[in-house]
Order: sequence, then C-alpha cells, then structure tokens
Amino acid sequence: MTPLVLSCRDLVHHYGDVVAVDGLDLEVAGGECFGLLGPNGAGKTTTVEIFEGLTRPTAGEVRVLGERWVGDGIALRSRLGIQLQETRFPEKLKVEEVVELFRSFYARGLEPVEALAQVALVEKRGAYVRALSGGQKQRLSLACALVGDPELLFLDEPTTGLDPSSRRRIWEIVEELKARGRTILLTTHYMEEAARLCDRVAIVDRGRKLAEGTPSSLVASLGAEHVVEVELGDGVVGAARLAALPGVEEVREVEGAFRLTVRDVARSVPPLLALLAEEGVEARRLATHHATLEDVFLNLSGHSLEGGGEGAA
Repeated sequence: MTPLVLSCRDLVHHYGDVVAVDGLDLEVAGGECFGLLGPNGAGKTTTVEIFEGLTRPTAGEVRVLGERWVGDGIALRSRLGIQLQETRFPEKLKVEEVVELFRSFYARGLEPVEALAQVALVEKRGAYVRALSGGQKQRLSLACALVGDPELLFLDEPTTGLDPSSRRRIWEIVEELKARGRTILLTTHYMEEAARLCDRVAIVDRGRKLAEGTPSSLVASLGAEHVVEVELGDGVVGAARLAALPGVEEVREVEGAFRLTVRDVARSVPPLLALLAEEGVEARRLATHHATLEDVFLNLSGHSLEGGGEGAA
C-alpha cells in the first residue's frame, strides 16, 4: 500500500464567526495528484494554508509527510514546494536572480537553470520580471516552488486569470511533474483542469467535502452520460412529469432551470419537446452536453461552481 503523504481528520477553521473549513477529512498518497475542486470561497485555500503550516487550525489533526507542525517547522518546510494563488516578485530582478534567491533558502535542491528548464523559461533567464507575461510569471512562481526539489508540491489555483494558451502550458508542466512521480495537492475551480490533471478529486463547498473519487467515477455516479438543461417560460411542468420521460435518470431544478440526467439525448429530447408543446410551455433555453464534474457539483450542492461557497475562503 502506498504510504500517505498528507492527511487531515475533522479539520476545522474559523475566521471569527465564519466557518471556513468544517470537519474536513482528506488523505493523499505518495505520487498522487490530488485535487480540491470547488467554487471560490469553498475553503480550499484555507485548507492548503493549514497543510503548508501558514495557518493554525481551530481544531482537527493534520499530518504532512508523516509529521505534525510543531515549533518553527523549518525542517518540514524544506521538504515542501509551494505555489501560492498570487506571488509578487521584485520587478527589477531578473528571472534567474529570482530563482537563485529561492534556491538559497534550501540546503539542497536543483540548479536554478534546471528549475527554469522544467517550466520552459530558460530562454527568459536574463529577462526582468517586469517584462514577463502573466503566464510566464506563473511559470516563474512554479520554478521557485520546484527549485528546492520538494517531496510534496502545493499548487493553489495555479491557472486562475490566465489565458487559455497559458493555462494549457501550465497543465503540460503539471503532467510532466506527475510523470516524474511528484506528489501534488492542487486546488482549482476549473472542472476541466481537475478532470485532466487529478488522479482523485475531493469536491468541497462551504468548507465541507461533498464527494471524493476519481474524476471518471464521480461523473459515473450521476448514472448517465448526458445532461439536458431546459429553462421554461410561462406555465408549469412539474419535475415528476419530466422524470417520467424516456431515458431520464434524474431531474433537478438548479438556479431557475431543470437539469435532466439522461442516458440518450436522442431518446429523451423529442418526448421532452412534445410534453412542453402539449402543455403550451415555451423552452426559453435548451442545451445538452456530456456529463462533467461541474454537473456532479451542481447535483451535490444545488448551485454552480461560480455561484457558491459564501462565507468560506
């Protein structure tokens, strides 16, 4: 059995009266890329900061690389690589100078140029930070997290705010790190990112874990491969009548629209349209797509990844 690298039991954290993390249980095995997927404000960053030793939990047990955070934690910190949601580097330093600075914090690690090579920034080693694009700054932040040759890597929303091309480049880098056997804890609110990069995912909302498993098993838990979304105009068609349509596995009303989980779109949509015509109800919007992790989140939470998580951090 692969040993655990990261774990927490009954983890709780309060900011005054606000509960950011509410009884969270997690386990991450060595060599695994584990994702925390949830909306902004779900408690993901607070959880990661507790694991990183930056925030002290209100309650619960935390183990990182088999150890608890005690004292200054310097020995344990030297074994971690951390990329924060946002990192600001001195604009007048050169790229290689920034990585050299971070390398000086560790007794052992990579040569700066080796860390830059891992994030495809060697050609920018002599450039000033102020001349970098947003995606290049994110890659520089990742190089600084890697230069200590960490046993465990934390990536907190590594692609937030990036354009699609820069996001895909970060994904490729993370996949290369996975291939080298790195253990990674990644937080994200992008369901495509979690599905592509993570071996397992914990879906979190308002500080609680709603579900956990491989991306494919979580999607399979919906019971069907497709989702039909329909927003109705005036008139009433009850969920029970929608659920009785051919091939419909489940019906939920989420944010003013019905979401039907179906086995076969071609089998379910024509009877749906016939029912609406029979009742004289207009479909203001109708869309279909393959089921995704976002559909799992919607089914579990009742709101979208963009619309939840109030009160957490």
